[in-house]
Amino acid sequence: MKAWLLTEPGSLDYLKWGEIEEPKIQAGELLVAVKAVALNPVDYKVALNGNPAWRYPHIVGVDLAGEVVSLGNDVTNVKVGDRVAVHTSLVRKGAFAEYAAVDARAAALIPEGVSFEEAASILCAGMTAYEAVLQKLNTTKKKNILIHAGAGGVGGFAIQLAKQLGLKVFTTASTENHELVMSLGADIAIDYKKEDVTKRVHEETVGRGMDLILNRVSRDVATADLERLAFSGQLAYIAGPPDLSDVKPFSLSPSIHEVALGAAHASNDDRAVGNLSFMAETLMQMVKEKKLNTLIKEILPRTELVAGLKKLQSRHARGKIIVKF
Repeated sequence: MKAWLLTEPGSLDYLKWGEIEEPKIQAGELLVAVKAVALNPVDYKVALNGNPAWRYPHIVGVDLAGEVVSLGNDVTNVKVGDRVAVHTSLVRKGAFAEYAAVDARAAALIPEGVSFEEAASILCAGMTAYEAVLQKLNTTKKKNILIHAGAGGVGGFAIQLAKQLGLKVFTTASTENHELVMSLGADIAIDYKKEDVTKRVHEETVGRGMDLILNRVSRDVATADLERLAFSGQLAYIAGPPDLSDVKPFSLSPSIHEVALGAAHASNDDRAVGNLSFMAETLMQMVKEKKLNTLIKEILPRTELVAGLKKLQSRHARGKIIVKF
């Protein structure tokens, strides 16, 4: 088969379209003919940094949608010919190929009326947002949430999910992206480049702060979020935990939540890996029912995959970039 092969870590220019042996599936796995992939920041980051578990050439890419062509032993949840969407393990050879071997437990059936491109779009970013907003944060009787980087994939999906729960949604985004985030359901957009986010939050909440915060920016920003939390508020983070050393015991009483899809694969726990399938199927049903914007901004041909990753790396991309195989 052919695939985008990473010959060594360090540069996206080390990704070359070439020939490699088709993956051999084991018990509990599927062989999927890849039809569409979604590009994510994690894809270019791991290509640059590598992984001790990889052998080169390696195939990167965590999100794929395609058609099942063969089954390993003990697979009962899908059949040959089914359309599936899968968020894959970073340790294994990934999605940027004509065929991929995937864990059957993580495979989600694509409902009729949802395209391969739409299915791929909701995986990494959508599932991260879903896990944070609906599974990690306790939204019962909460009034507001601050979602950082609302114009990105995780932020864009999180805004929509939070709004469906009836929360007042604050988000950070540059001014040129305010129209986009408001169209997704944000109530208040804060330009983090021009405004003091903490000051604005306290102005808008009459000094109380935020019940919930979703941070996907950095550990430093997550630490700054502690000043934006209301008493007993909750902070979910993706890009590093906050520094709690300055928080006095029995004062703020915050709850801190790590959100990490890849940890489900690393755990090899049936329930954790199966939750990836559950989240994907739930999100795709929302897409089918027109309750969720897939955030697709570009659909590229396979030949432009590396260019798409470079666009993500430059941070000039909004929404989701999809590549058709």
